[in-house]
Amino acid sequence: MRLRVEFTTEPFDLDEAPPHALVARDVVRTAQLDSVDVGPFGNTAEGAADDVLAAVNAVLRESLGAGATRVSLQLNVIADEDDA
Repeated sequence: MRLRVEFTTEPFDLDEAPPHALVARDVVRTAQLDSVDVGPFGNTAEGAADDVLAAVNAVLRESLGAGATRVSLQLNVIADEDDA
């Protein structure tokens, strides 16, 4: 099974990325994921279910530990290439 996660961390700071956002970005960039898109208002990552779930766990723990007061996420099951 493959998953796609989209997430944001808050509070926002329009002048510079807050520590919790930087930590979350580092987590997904270094995770064993197939695709990562990091943006100023949200991030998206795709990969095998176990890898995405491990990254989500790390994003939640690390970003909350770095000062996030909210983490919003959406998790979707996506078709495997074999299913297409």
